[in-house]
Amino acid sequence: MIATRVLIALAAAGIWQAGAASPGVLYAQTSEAATQAAIERVEKIDPKVHAVIALDPTALEQARAIDKKSGAHGVLYGYAILIKDNIESDGPLPTTAGSLALRENVTHRDAPLVKRLRAADAVILGKTNLSEWANIRSSGSISGWSAVGGQTRNPFALDRDPCGSSSGSGAAVAAGEVEAAIGTETDGSITCPAAINGVVGLKPTVGLVSRSRIVPISASQDTAGPIAMDVTMAAKVLRAIAGSDAEDAATKEADAHVTDYAAALKPEALKGARIGVLRFATGWSAGTDKVFEQALAVLKAQGATLVDIKEFKDRDKIGEAEGLVLNTEFKAGINAYLATTPAAVKARTLADLIKFNEEHADRELGLFGQETFVKAEGTKGLDDPEYKKARETSLRLAGKEGIDAMLAKDHLDALVCPTMPPAWKIDAANGDQIGGGGAGGLAAVAGYPHLTVPMGAVMGLPVGLSFLGPAWSEARLLGFGYAFEQAAQVRLKPAFVPSIEGEAPVAPLLEPMKGR
Repeated sequence: MIATRVLIALAAAGIWQAGAASPGVLYAQTSEAATQAAIERVEKIDPKVHAVIALDPTALEQARAIDKKSGAHGVLYGYAILIKDNIESDGPLPTTAGSLALRENVTHRDAPLVKRLRAADAVILGKTNLSEWANIRSSGSISGWSAVGGQTRNPFALDRDPCGSSSGSGAAVAAGEVEAAIGTETDGSITCPAAINGVVGLKPTVGLVSRSRIVPISASQDTAGPIAMDVTMAAKVLRAIAGSDAEDAATKEADAHVTDYAAALKPEALKGARIGVLRFATGWSAGTDKVFEQALAVLKAQGATLVDIKEFKDRDKIGEAEGLVLNTEFKAGINAYLATTPAAVKARTLADLIKFNEEHADRELGLFGQETFVKAEGTKGLDDPEYKKARETSLRLAGKEGIDAMLAKDHLDALVCPTMPPAWKIDAANGDQIGGGGAGGLAAVAGYPHLTVPMGAVMGLPVGLSFLGPAWSEARLLGFGYAFEQAAQVRLKPAFVPSIEGEAPVAPLLEPMKGR
């Protein structure tokens, strides 16, 4: 498989032509050739989608060093990986979180998950764009926009939203620039862009992957995870990045739960599985629900028993509590993070960031404000009784009385629902306009894993199928996702059209009938 992939990379780089004699095995599998091909793909494709903030100028140097290593290569040998620009990596690139305030945040240090990627022989190709500050600055934000990176666009229709906050990671993989990228999620920021862009996304159990040296939002809910072309690639990347980190107390149990995720990828994994269908989480759109019913038929045909779950009480209470939790933890987390940044970064507190945005309002505040920042600044700290009560409430309702209770009641192995509706249009006047449906927030608040895989398309726009499970159930969910993927054979290829409204079959339907 590696040889085939690298031959394609060599062809893209102009080193080898299809139909010609294959180069020697050792040469065909060079990391340098694969990295050069990835750079050329980014340079060719990315001007359409603005998924990449910057390529790492050391990428080819990294690749050559990997090729010179003796002994067996790691599981990610031959892959160039993009990482979201709120994750630190050693080298000349800053970690900006999309904000002008962090343009000088060149830390010269790897986040632990980046160290693990390098240990698996991946090349760190560069940084992806994101919703600025991972979508925590304003409730009126436009997903995929940052002051540094501009607006990332959905490769299926360029006037459509890529979702966020890991917008660039999702769009880059969907566009074929790389086979995998790293995103981060607090609530929906891996799974939404993966689903909206027609690729695979896995939000791991909080504590399976280190959050150290990642610009934070919430110590309770933050995690990093893979966005990939298929489930197999997601499993490989997860195996590389999962594990305990002494600097992140949440990961103390990680090593005990890390497993060979690829070993769980069996076509028959759904046979005998009991799957809860979250009917209360449907209703995004009629088209999405139709594709979801088709996906359920595939699950059933693969031997799964489906159990409908029609209602879930107290969802609104979870959201209300979560808001206070995120705002409180963001203030504490960002203040702690900024204290570790280089002296060239002048903003040292959240209050400084608010002031910076006001001083640079022409670029930073031209599209939407920073009212969430202001709310977070007004919180009372991690010892605040109201914060503690909110966290207890949201965790209990989403976890013990939510996902755990639903699984236990009907002896279920996992839960499924549509991830999101098709991508909505980028709207500079109103920001993201979305609501009603989905259950990814339950997994986010509970800290449980959530896998999304492509299940089809509505008017040419991708929609995803979500698999949710209890803590540490990544291998099981990946197995279910793989079995569905292999049976459904959903293959979504972006067309980079300016708008679906300008293309068949939609465009003719928008015109008046002739000869009435």
